[in-house]
Amino acid sequence: MSPPAQPGVPGGRGSKGPPARKLLCMCSLSLCLTYLCYSLMGSTGPAALRSPAALPGSAAPGAPRSPTAFPATVAPRSAGGPGSPAGSPGAPGPSAAPPRASNGSREGAADTWLRTQLAPGEVITAQSGAFERDPQESSTTDEELSRAGSPGSRGGSSSTTPDYGEKRLPQALIIGVKKGGTRALLEAIRAHPDVRAVGTEPHFFDRNYEKGLEWYRNVMPKTLEGQITMEKTPSYFVTNEAPRRIHSMAKDTKLIVVVRNPVTRAISDYTQTLSKKPEIPTFEVLAFKNRTLGLIDASWSAIRIGIYALHLENWLQYFPLSQILFVSGERLITDPAGEMAKVQDFLGLKRIVTEKHFYFNKTKGFPCLKKPEDSSAPRCLGKSKGRTHPKIDPDVIHRLRKFYKPFNVMFYQMTGQDFQWEQEESDK
Repeated sequence: MSPPAQPGVPGGRGSKGPPARKLLCMCSLSLCLTYLCYSLMGSTGPAALRSPAALPGSAAPGAPRSPTAFPATVAPRSAGGPGSPAGSPGAPGPSAAPPRASNGSREGAADTWLRTQLAPGEVITAQSGAFERDPQESSTTDEELSRAGSPGSRGGSSSTTPDYGEKRLPQALIIGVKKGGTRALLEAIRAHPDVRAVGTEPHFFDRNYEKGLEWYRNVMPKTLEGQITMEKTPSYFVTNEAPRRIHSMAKDTKLIVVVRNPVTRAISDYTQTLSKKPEIPTFEVLAFKNRTLGLIDASWSAIRIGIYALHLENWLQYFPLSQILFVSGERLITDPAGEMAKVQDFLGLKRIVTEKHFYFNKTKGFPCLKKPEDSSAPRCLGKSKGRTHPKIDPDVIHRLRKFYKPFNVMFYQMTGQDFQWEQEESDK
């Protein structure tokens, strides 16, 4: 059950016909011009620009929406990591940009290290070599997936999953975004008796696609007739091939995207990386191509992931808005029951996960799950969640807000929802 279109937001969820298509075209053109200008200002040459819509495999005959013109974007720094084959997308080559000067920008040596090491979560194409796993973001290991995908296994679900029923391909996917609250959402929806979700992140539609649908099916938990099979892999939202591949599997798949203020999300992303690699440069250094000019580095994955309108355009080529639910990462903390009501309605489920299932942990700073029928201790997310963010220069925060604002507005128009991130920032 999809929420109705919002009054005053043209082309919102539930809109039909030419007005919605006209808005999508207008948003695409506006997004194209905005991002193209910014990319041209910050790029080091034509090789640094890349259009997602022009990538191989980004268009599919018979897709629900025909591809539209899309902005050129800065190529990801993480595409060619250590061990990448020569000539692979993003691999360092003779045309690599020379080290930057020290007038407020990064030093050359640090920049070289960053291009190969910093952002394992950045995904542009499934063949880009950008799929190094971050164990703090994904609970998936190759060994776990191997066990889950073996014949006769019970999948990656929790130990409470019954050993009967049959394994099915998922009918619903949590596709993003990284550091948006996807793990909290997954754990909450798994409390519903009519949902069975794999606990690990299969990464099927980005890095394991060549293993085939039968492997993917075997990773899933067993379900009974009428139950919904789900999985979550946040990197799908920024993977260029994912929409086409998911549409090829089942065009009626329901998609859930947890979004969060992109500035806060970027800092959270950096905090996670910092916890694993304390030697990395500061957030302020990484966020700018040139600090003196105030030019944001949109090729850094921590920044790029938060340009939600950029990635959503790719999904709208294959899926209508009625099949995509956007969950507020902020409200998932302040009003988890309210957001879960929307999720359950979207999945066609009875509202069983309610406020009785949540307990706010003041130490963690977010809700924990509890079973309303017993007195057992609430179950909270692991220590890798709810980390304290480093203090960031207020000027950097201000510049990031200005950078994201036009993209946020476009995202609101495309989804028909106002997440009020600008209002949230003005209240601080």
